[in-house]
Amino acid sequence: MSVKPFEPKFMKVGVLTAALQELTPREKRDPDPDIAIEEWVEFARDLGADHIQLSSALHPTESDIPAEALLDPVANTLDLRQPFDKDRAKRVLACLDEYKVGISDVGYFDNLLHDDPELRRKKHDFMLRVFDAAAMLGVSAVCGFVGRNQKLSMDENLVDFEQSFIPLLKEARARNLVYRIEQCPMPGWTTGDNFHNNIAYTPGTWIALHRICERHGVGDQLRIHYDPSHSILMGQDTRSLFQYLKDTGYDFLIGGFHVKGQVIDSRGVSAWGYGGQTVERGDWIDGKASDNPADQLNAWKKQTVLCEHELPGTARHDPLAYLQNRTVDWLDHQLAARELLAIDPAETYLIVEHEYPKARIQNKERLKPILQGSIAFVRKIDEAAACMHALQTEVLASQGIPVQGVGREAYRS
Repeated sequence: MSVKPFEPKFMKVGVLTAALQELTPREKRDPDPDIAIEEWVEFARDLGADHIQLSSALHPTESDIPAEALLDPVANTLDLRQPFDKDRAKRVLACLDEYKVGISDVGYFDNLLHDDPELRRKKHDFMLRVFDAAAMLGVSAVCGFVGRNQKLSMDENLVDFEQSFIPLLKEARARNLVYRIEQCPMPGWTTGDNFHNNIAYTPGTWIALHRICERHGVGDQLRIHYDPSHSILMGQDTRSLFQYLKDTGYDFLIGGFHVKGQVIDSRGVSAWGYGGQTVERGDWIDGKASDNPADQLNAWKKQTVLCEHELPGTARHDPLAYLQNRTVDWLDHQLAARELLAIDPAETYLIVEHEYPKARIQNKERLKPILQGSIAFVRKIDEAAACMHALQTEVLASQGIPVQGVGREAYRS
């Protein structure tokens, strides 16, 4: 009998820098953009994070979507109005080394299939700058959306993806980068009726997109940055979703994680169902879509009437909600990842994304203990899952000792 030692593998815990968009005031950072990264790296060290997911976005003066229309404002911590050259990279890398903080990946979350050709070109050009910056920083991945062409059906969007997104993935391949897609359906991105405005929202479309990528030699460039909050929004549970990927041979697709939850409001579901509010939201005035960005924000009632984002650790433990897929069972999330996905946990990033509205405080001193607590919670949950997994599947298994109980099962209802 070969007795295996107890060797749990812990994931790499980090935080998305959009958690505090204006850590560095505009009047300070606009003339010296990289100071925003330096101050966030120092803040991450103080929060207890090992890594940052470096958020990039079009500068507020260049964006086509006003901040007033965004449910979760983006952050251009990585400011790319000017090219990210060797001197800028050297400065950022020195800061990372000083504070012993790493970069998991660079995030740019935008609609890359926008139906306006000029806007699409602008967004693609910016994404190429993000690719260049990531490569110069020695980062292996970029995270973002695919988006949706609103003038086309979903099947037509697959054709559009093949024609216009594959070239982006070839550029990623040329820079030795992986593109990881966050699967948010982005229901409030437009004032129209579409709920799915990011076509890469669920395993069925991930697989369809990956097959297209395989035909063009960029299958290794497309991966998923899984966020369980979006699964809860769509009535899915993590274990069953991971099991489906394993059953279909696509358990390799998930390459990283956002740890952000979603708490379902049963009253909201009773009123509107999982499709969210469809009429009288306030984004349409006098029978037509409003031009006022503050009114356009109401399009997000497709989502917000039935749920609210959770910052890990801030929601009460509710076993019944776990079983109903109405909030994230964090411990089982981490166990299922280890049991069902083709990942190396020690090389996998677990990134805290803060979008709990009531705690989205744009004040460093007030936000600091909130993020410290959430990051500590995420780390301990992952450590607990790693210990359970190592004990059950390695130590006990090596000695022929059965694991007690049944645990949560996929596809069970």
